[in-house]
Amino acid sequence: MELGLKGRNAVVTGGTRGIGKAIARALAKEGVNVVLLARSREALERTAEEIRRESGVLALGIPADVKSIKSVKAAAADVVSQLRTIHILVNNAGGPIRRVDRQIEWPDSDWIDDINMKIVGMLRCVQAFLPHLSRDGTGRVINISGIAGVGVLSGALTHGFNNSAMNHVTNYLAADLADDKIAVNTVIPGLIATEWRELWADNLARQQGKTKAEFLSETCRNWGIVAGRWGTMEEVADSVVFLASDRARYITGAQLSVDGGFGVNKR
Repeated sequence: MELGLKGRNAVVTGGTRGIGKAIARALAKEGVNVVLLARSREALERTAEEIRRESGVLALGIPADVKSIKSVKAAAADVVSQLRTIHILVNNAGGPIRRVDRQIEWPDSDWIDDINMKIVGMLRCVQAFLPHLSRDGTGRVINISGIAGVGVLSGALTHGFNNSAMNHVTNYLAADLADDKIAVNTVIPGLIATEWRELWADNLARQQGKTKAEFLSETCRNWGIVAGRWGTMEEVADSVVFLASDRARYITGAQLSVDGGFGVNKR
């Protein structure tokens, strides 16, 4: 299937690992030039070089902290000085669950820090890159939320309000940017085999005296994942690539779940 993406430019926040890196790699394989935003210069340089070798596209790594509007705007200026037009903005940056204690007892500084990175960080990036997003029908904003925003996961309170807010704000942005011919959508990953989740599964399986396969099988049953397995980062990335493409030009304000049927709510 021809996706019409070759030669376009994308910015991916949180692009040096996990789902963000998978998205950047998948876009690059379709001929998209990619800019990775993250805080670690070393990781950015390493990941950008890996993508250049793999796909032969222009891949840049630009340090940016989405918790700082000054940092995001500086990064946007740097990107535009090199690429001029941005076609695709993927808002993926976010942090892992910081600890497993009862979140309602956290100090409000911890709640606010999580909000500042995920949902407000997304808004900062949209604001900074909006003047440079294509307005010829190829402009895309794709937000990466998560199933903590549509279900209740133990220890994921701040992820829950960040992801649910991102899902709803996507609708507001879709309406706001419609006249500019910029489509805005959300991808909602479920239980995905990221680097962090791999460690999570290894540790909990060991603590429970089970094999990793046994632990994951039981987890999928308990969570109501009807596909019976966790997903791959590539499966999430493929969904993003589709939404970024010409094939999805009539899709905006959508929430695309990549969750193996978690949303069916079979409990």
